[in-house]
Formats: sequence, structure tokens, C-alpha cells
Amino acid sequence: MSHQHGKHRRKGTGSGRPAPGRREESKTPASPPPAGDRPPSSALWAGEAERIAEAAPGLVGVAARAPAAPGIATVRPGWTCDLSSIDPDADGGLDKDEAKAALLVERERIKILQERLYAEHQRSLLVVFQAIDTGGKDGTIRSVFEGVNPQGCRVWSFKVPSSEERDHDFLWRYHAKAPARGMITVFNRSHYEDVLVVRVKDLVPDTVWRARYGLINDFERMLTLSGTVVLKFFLHISRNEQKKRLEARIADPEKHWKFDAADLVERESWDAYQAAFTDALTHCSTPEAPWHVVPANRKWFRNLVIARTIADTLAAMDPQFPDAQPGIAKLKVPD
Repeated sequence: MSHQHGKHRRKGTGSGRPAPGRREESKTPASPPPAGDRPPSSALWAGEAERIAEAAPGLVGVAARAPAAPGIATVRPGWTCDLSSIDPDADGGLDKDEAKAALLVERERIKILQERLYAEHQRSLLVVFQAIDTGGKDGTIRSVFEGVNPQGCRVWSFKVPSSEERDHDFLWRYHAKAPARGMITVFNRSHYEDVLVVRVKDLVPDTVWRARYGLINDFERMLTLSGTVVLKFFLHISRNEQKKRLEARIADPEKHWKFDAADLVERESWDAYQAAFTDALTHCSTPEAPWHVVPANRKWFRNLVIARTIADTLAAMDPQFPDAQPGIAKLKVPD
């Protein structure tokens, strides 16, 4: 089923809605400029919509038909991601209280659209979160999906693989948790750990993790062509912000359970992780599943733009309640 851009859009999702961090749109160049020449732009990415929609109408290209909320930088396929060009402290010029009020609206949109997706039982949504330690994955998930029916939403957090998982290919455990029809599934960490942690910690040879970029792209393309829309968010925080968050965990006894002394060791690998993230974002931002880089120093801004992007994506999917049984409106319940 083919959907046109903007069709069936709910009230409040058009250009009249307040939008944080809206940037001046520029025309897509005839050929991509040199890598790192300018920040990636969701406005430029939106120009890919028509070509993608032709590949698999109604399934592929939802992310292009519903570009990320202003303030998010979408990594355009074929461009080198330059994290240094994206300000992690950005707030889109939005007021904190205004953003929190707007978040309530986006949560309600997600709740309503999730019910329709679940009832339709034809397609699914996979939301992937990646970030460095203290990046805010847990907090984002709690905030954005508050109130969503748990029957139609699952969250999976991938830790160190078990012995059984290590005995299979690296994608095995992730594929097993991919969303079924009608479901929203959230990956708190994901298959990208196998080109991030394994690279920084030198757990496998370079030839192994480098080959995984293509395998990941094939995996996400297969999910997309099977009816799963893939949304990927990288929560971008600064090194100084990570320091503040680690110090807050040490200072607050109620947050000690979240603190791991190993986080201090991991912090020493900050530059190595930034390089690994940059390469993953560059090599694995595809027409089927582009990467969205979210300025995440300000939690309230992060939560709003992610919730808005998820709601807009669900609206672009335009799930419908199935047809009722014929004559049901004439039925009477016996006394």
C-alpha cells in the first residue's frame, strides 16, 4: 500500500506546529560534497523520499517521508558523519517548560498510533538507541514511551553475550528479538555493539568487525522489506557532560546502583569510542535505515525531539484499524 507524504497526518503535525531548532533548508546538491564538509541534514535527506518509495511502496522510506524533528541531524547516506560539527548542547532555542509540555502531546500521539499499529497487525517498528556510557538511553526510553500499552511494546537491553549467543553468528541474538507484526520494539544497545565495543576492546580482528558494516546493512534492509520500519538514534553528549553525570552518580547514594567503576576505565577510551561511533554512523546510514544524531546534553530537548520523530514516523506509516465484522453495529447484547 502506497502512502503520499502528508496524507492522513494528524492535527498538530504540520508546519504550523512549534518545532525546535528548525534550520534553513538547502537544496540537495547534484553530487555529495566532500566528507565532513558540512553537518548532515534531515532536510537534505528528505529529498531521497521519492526514489526510496519506488523501491517498496508503503514499507521502505518512511524515515524519508517523515524526516527527523528539527534539531536532530540525520546522517545522509554516502556522507561521512562529523560528530564534531554537531553541538551536543543544542536546544533548538526552545524553552524547557515549553518542551516538557510539548512532550505530553507527542506521547499521546505515540500512544494512539501504537494502538492502531497493534490492531492492524501488518507492520512493526524497531527503535534503536546507541550512546556512550551515561548517554541517556534508559532515561529516554522511560520518558518517551511512558503510557504506551506494554502489550504492544517490548524493550530489550543487550549486555555481554552469553555462551550460547557467542556460539552463533553475531546477529543471531538481535534477530531473535526483532519486532513481530503490530509491535514496537526498542533496542537499548543493539547489533551495533559488535562494531563498537568489540572494536575498542580489540575483541576481534579488524577484518571481522569491518565486514560487519555490510552485514548490518543487509540485516536492516531485510527487516525493512519484511515490513519493519527501523529508526536509529545516536544520543550525542559531550565529554564534559559525561563527567558531570558520572560525578552525580557518585554523589547521590540512590544512584550508586547505576555506577560501575568500569565506567571510569571506559571513559579513558572516549576518543576511541567517538571514532567507532563515527564510522558506524557513516557506514550504516542507509536509505532503508538512516542514523539520527540527537543533541543529548539537555535531557528535556532530547526527549521531545525523539518522541516527535517516533510519532511522525508512526503517522507516516499510517496504521489503520482492521475492518469490523459485517453487521456488527446492528447486533444487540442479550439481557
